[in-house]
Amino acid sequence: MKKILPFFSYVFHPIFIPAMATLFYLFLNGTAFVTQEKLLVFFQVIIVTVFIPVLAFLLLQAIGNVDSIMLSKVSQRKIPLLLHCFLIILLVRNNITIDRYPELHFFLLGGLLSSLLALILLFGNIKASLHMIGMSSLTVFTIGLSMHLQIQSTFTIAMLILLNGIVASSRLEMNAHTNKELIIGFMLGAIPQLLLLVLWL
Repeated sequence: MKKILPFFSYVFHPIFIPAMATLFYLFLNGTAFVTQEKLLVFFQVIIVTVFIPVLAFLLLQAIGNVDSIMLSKVSQRKIPLLLHCFLIILLVRNNITIDRYPELHFFLLGGLLSSLLALILLFGNIKASLHMIGMSSLTVFTIGLSMHLQIQSTFTIAMLILLNGIVASSRLEMNAHTNKELIIGFMLGAIPQLLLLVLWL
């Protein structure tokens, strides 16, 4: 099991969470959008939240600012988090707008708030688990979306809750975080999503 756990840290890396949330959103809203629009939305999110950050990471790695995709040091997290915030703002202003995709728009705004809080904590030398921010925000969003659309997603929600525990265990196994950092990350991810639920639920 110890050899398998690190796998979950890579599969559920926070960089993939917006894309996963978009897939849930488009899948659960199956009849609301035509296929072409679904593909357009998904690829917009992928380009902005995955491809551009990966290119930025490779650049930062080349100049020696980061040494691993897991960003283990506090000092290495500031630029990637700042870039992430900028890209999310770009996405919600120009592509995932409140009038067309309100649920996904508010999920991304919640993610932006979580990232800003994580960035602020870094200046106090407090490292929140970005993995737990991603997993808890995705879980709350999926629960809210299921309630909003009145869709039974019991299995999906149960799997996400289980995956929260597995991802947390993987971060502990890799000595990437302490229990405190995992709890802070979980709270930073869940609370903004819960607060924003009232605006679209």
